[in-house]
Amino acid sequence: MSTPWVLFEIDGVVAYLTINRPDARNAMTWEMYEALVAACEAVDASDTVRVLVLRSAGDKAFISGTDISQFTQFTTPEAPLDYERRMDSIIDRLERVRVPTIAQVQGVAAGGGCAIALACDMRVCSPEAQFGVPIARTLGNCLSAANYARLVDLIGPALTKEILFTGRLIDVTEAQSLGLVTRLAPQSALDAAARTLAKTIAGHAPLTIHATKEAVRRIQAHRRIDPDLANDLVTMCYTSDDFKEGVAAFLAKRPPQWQGR
Repeated sequence: MSTPWVLFEIDGVVAYLTINRPDARNAMTWEMYEALVAACEAVDASDTVRVLVLRSAGDKAFISGTDISQFTQFTTPEAPLDYERRMDSIIDRLERVRVPTIAQVQGVAAGGGCAIALACDMRVCSPEAQFGVPIARTLGNCLSAANYARLVDLIGPALTKEILFTGRLIDVTEAQSLGLVTRLAPQSALDAAARTLAKTIAGHAPLTIHATKEAVRRIQAHRRIDPDLANDLVTMCYTSDDFKEGVAAFLAKRPPQWQGR
């Protein structure tokens, strides 16, 4: 299931998935998302793996989000709904992995990368780590209902609105104060910190850990609305002139000119 851009390996009781596209700030293509799902399937099929660690190559970004060039392929009103449903299924699959998951975050976790990091059970971060979904100042799209719910669960409704309204990124100090950071380590010691945490968890009772993880997931899932109840909002944003402008501006590396339509 490894590809040039996604590397999967199992080292004893710990599985590692490395996003390996540093020249593009580890932006995710559909092939890369599919490799993430395949890794989740492989971990669940294993009798030996006890922890899954997600990490990235380079020091600039954990995952900077979805490769924006893929949005130029949206030609029908149904396309953005299909995109958000597909993204929801990928993030949901990551949440449902039987074993604990650790995001090893160095640099920026933005957009879809932020969603991936927050869907993991724990986050081991370097001091350079940042989290955010800056779509209000970049693309002009919106999140799915499930991803809004994940943010509200983790940081509350007021801060969710503030960071999405402003498009800012949360630095590691603020992320730590919000409880998003499980461990903090210098970048040179990040691999070791994630490995130590993974080995500690792997040495404990697997059924207890699985029951705890699944109980928390079910509680969170129970609070989420039907995804289709936000379809009108997804359609409004993704089919707008502003979204077309946001994508064009992003790819041209210029500021977008918002019109509110």
